[in-house]
Amino acid sequence: MAVFKVEGGHRLSGSITPQGAKNEALQIICATLLTAERVTVYNVPQILDVMQLIELLRHMGVEVDRLADDTYAFRAREIDFDYLRSDDYRQRCARLRGSVMLIGPMLARFGVGYIPKPGGDKIGRRRLDTHFLGFQKLGAKFDFDASEEFFTVEGRHLKGTYMLLDEASVTGTANIIMAAVMARGTTTIYNAACEPYIQQLCRMLNRMGARISGIASNLLTIEGVDLLGGTKHTLLPDMIEVGSFIGMAAMNRSELTIKNVSYDNLGIIPAQFKRLGIQLEQRDDDIYIPQQDHYSIESFLDGSIMNIADAPWPGLTPDLLSIFLVVATQAKGSVLIHQKMFESRLFFVDKLIDMGAQIILCDPHRATVIGHDHRIRLRATRMTSPDIRAGVALLIAAMSAEGTSTIQNIDQIDRGYKEIDTRLNALGAKITRIEE
Repeated sequence: MAVFKVEGGHRLSGSITPQGAKNEALQIICATLLTAERVTVYNVPQILDVMQLIELLRHMGVEVDRLADDTYAFRAREIDFDYLRSDDYRQRCARLRGSVMLIGPMLARFGVGYIPKPGGDKIGRRRLDTHFLGFQKLGAKFDFDASEEFFTVEGRHLKGTYMLLDEASVTGTANIIMAAVMARGTTTIYNAACEPYIQQLCRMLNRMGARISGIASNLLTIEGVDLLGGTKHTLLPDMIEVGSFIGMAAMNRSELTIKNVSYDNLGIIPAQFKRLGIQLEQRDDDIYIPQQDHYSIESFLDGSIMNIADAPWPGLTPDLLSIFLVVATQAKGSVLIHQKMFESRLFFVDKLIDMGAQIILCDPHRATVIGHDHRIRLRATRMTSPDIRAGVALLIAAMSAEGTSTIQNIDQIDRGYKEIDTRLNALGAKITRIEE
């Protein structure tokens, strides 16, 4: 099994370009099932989760052409429904949480969708109720075989309706949108997620012939159409990678330029890093982070401790809280990190404590970090990546630590970050990928 050997203490310099957005890619690739015509997608990230989804579509019968390193064309003329009941289909879906978004487009176009219980990060309970309640509102029938852990949704004649989502789930909203675009009549979705990646999905579907209004708000109106056509679509840069690189530069006291970030789609992310005292500048569509020996966490106006919490868009994405937490370990001051959405995502802090970080894990959702202000370096250690985002947070910690750390289970990191060792080594890091 591959591991990273990370020699800490090396500052980074130069520029880096973020990959295409992983979370957008999973939605967009699933949406190609909505038409028999050709859909071309640009800026596709070459990461494990996305490649597994593309390979899954190939096995389902979708014609996939790789036109360039980051460009793929999809044509779903026919789907092999026998394959959808196979063990191979079950095993492939079980490795990939994004596979749940296959149901919406299959339901819309073919009237039926099958999916085993999807896999993904082990970060606590991630319920699917929102998806299936939405399908039922549209008139579909839902069945779950508990013994086989297999979902079946059938609805040959979906009808538009009003629905108020019980949570602003991003994947749930995407799945329901894709199911509703060809339903008869008008569908209104209130409390819809409105992340930039959802906006991108809606705009692509509109280019294919859908009629979606209210884009960028939490109230979407969808007028059903009979047929969708082909299109071309370019993925946004990955905001989680952008945030990871900002944190990496600050933690390693490095000067770094992050290129082509689509700054207008980063929302609150730059402002939240500034609350940790991290200097950064927008230069056209780039972010420049100057070298800083110290960064000081702000306090609230009444003098109370800073609290950084995740929230639905336009709030802070939960995928970056692991990065904020690790960066705070070398800040001046204290901060409370409040992970509201996933109850197991903070458990990786035990390894940071082993490395010498001052962190109080209050409960599964909250951790208080007392920063070292770079007076005490973290110690190298051996650790395991529990999920994509915690894995990169541990990588950032190892890059700043004294000595050489070993990170196991780096397949988790590869699921979300393309050739992260090669790209960071080009900036001055010393990360070696070896087999143990």
